[in-house]
Amino acid sequence: MRFENLDILHVHYAIPHAAVAYMAKQILKSQGIHIPIITTLHGTDITLVGADSSFAPVVEFSINQSDGVTAVSEQLKTETLETFHINKEIKVIHNFIDFSRFRKTNKDHFRKAIAPDGEKILVHISNFRKVKRVEDVIQIFGIVSKRVNTKLLLIGDGPERKTMEDLCRSLHLCDGIRFLGKQEAVEELLAVADLFILPSETESFGLAALEAMACEVPVISSNAGGLPEVNIDGVTGYMCEVGDVDGMAARCIELLEDEESLTVFRKNAFIQAKRFDIKEILPHYENYYLEIIARNQ
Repeated sequence: MRFENLDILHVHYAIPHAAVAYMAKQILKSQGIHIPIITTLHGTDITLVGADSSFAPVVEFSINQSDGVTAVSEQLKTETLETFHINKEIKVIHNFIDFSRFRKTNKDHFRKAIAPDGEKILVHISNFRKVKRVEDVIQIFGIVSKRVNTKLLLIGDGPERKTMEDLCRSLHLCDGIRFLGKQEAVEELLAVADLFILPSETESFGLAALEAMACEVPVISSNAGGLPEVNIDGVTGYMCEVGDVDGMAARCIELLEDEESLTVFRKNAFIQAKRFDIKEILPHYENYYLEIIARNQ
């Protein structure tokens, strides 16, 4: 940083990046160089403290020592202010979507390979941690598949994958479920999806849901965290209480059995996703950079 002539340093997460940025700032300050820091909170900063309160002083200090602070949702801002003693203004700038990548494309040949008998396709993407409640996704599929000819694509990997594979076998659902692991081109899988399932226990924003919506896939989700800021209940999909497997399954069936409604929800999902287009969100960051730089001159 000493030789790059930076105007500002933008870091993500209070731990470890904001804490490290503060130390770097102090080192540079001792050399007569002043670089303001912006920290963006994404949510795991807060959940980390929930799991281990010993991290709280570091998170609180890192936030308060930042020259600017942003959060990816109103809900995360509220939770941060309720959890810590924060003396900084927190500006909400939502996550964004790159429509040059995430968009509806014709992948009929791919769809036929996955669902050769015209099955509807459900998709879930996550890091397979307990908080994502992947077991709920499998339970939802089990209920839906009794009414609608359906396939389920589980994309991602993590600590719960082996347990979920065992659950799939115990419920005799493996014929309809594909564990695809980590995928780079998730947009190609979303292009063939009919519904996206996200029953998370907590979500600071719900970027995976937004990516699905950009590909014109309605979302069936929990109402946790920042998800209501992304998924509009009854418009772009449906939301239920965390753990309401029966309710989410019923909403899936409702849409999958009504092609006309599914088409309307697809269009609505795309329109909502456009609100988070990188072209709409990026200027907010640029303006905030200029504001913080001006404050620190």
